[in-house]
Amino acid sequence: MGMGLEGRQPKQVNQYDKVLKENIEVILPGIMKHVVGVEPETVEGLPDGVQHTRERRPDVLRKVTDRKGNTFILQIEFQTRNDPEMVCRMAEYHIVLWRKYKLPAKQYVIYISEGKLDMPEELSLENFYFRYHLLSLLSVDYRLFLESPRPEEKMMALLGDFGSQDSAEVTNEIARQVIGATEGSLNRQRYLQQMRILAKLRKLVSLNSSNMLWGEITRYILEETDITTDPLYQKGEELGKAEKSREVVKKLLALKMFEDKEIANLAGVPEAFILEVKTNLKRRKKSR
Repeated sequence: MGMGLEGRQPKQVNQYDKVLKENIEVILPGIMKHVVGVEPETVEGLPDGVQHTRERRPDVLRKVTDRKGNTFILQIEFQTRNDPEMVCRMAEYHIVLWRKYKLPAKQYVIYISEGKLDMPEELSLENFYFRYHLLSLLSVDYRLFLESPRPEEKMMALLGDFGSQDSAEVTNEIARQVIGATEGSLNRQRYLQQMRILAKLRKLVSLNSSNMLWGEITRYILEETDITTDPLYQKGEELGKAEKSREVVKKLLALKMFEDKEIANLAGVPEAFILEVKTNLKRRKKSR
């Protein structure tokens, strides 16, 4: 995907990009309806070969016929930062799309981050005028995404407009609904990871919050970490607690979605304990 994430660290780029890429087919109908305002009668996928540079391809490219019988090319790009060159990029896409399909193109850039939206939407030159549509998910009522029965689309509510409501309460509501709509422990783990990433994008989760995302992730890890039958656990209560904490830390490290300080907060152990577990894991790998 060609998300506008150039200003962020590579790890963050991959995380946000991966969440949208994995869910785009499921969340696209909701994006079209609630954000773009397109009501399709038919939607046809188009090949990935349309690109104006080797590095960039459209995030979403579809041939759409709406309920009024109008057929056009729909292009959607997701941005997490303001790009002063976006209008030029979209104009280049417009020309490429017209040359290839000879159909009108409706082009949308959707901003999915906090902060002021500040990108030029039009380009006016002598004998040339171009304009695309610039939108922000922060202007879309988060409850519209929660209307979907699908957890992937419900998650997008994390990027919507919370109005005057308390962000922690709204985040908890979204987490409850996503988890309630999820079947299977593997899917549950996946959606918890993805919600965590999206919540970070909106800066909704902090170490000092009693956010439900923290609680659900911890609860999931604890449920999947049953070592009560282990002989080490049965040798003594304190030893058993330490061993369980160690297993919890290992599972949180394996998720690759938390910093050491966050893991210490979730597992209820000092940061030094996290370092000890990581050191032991490295030693085991080297000895294999």
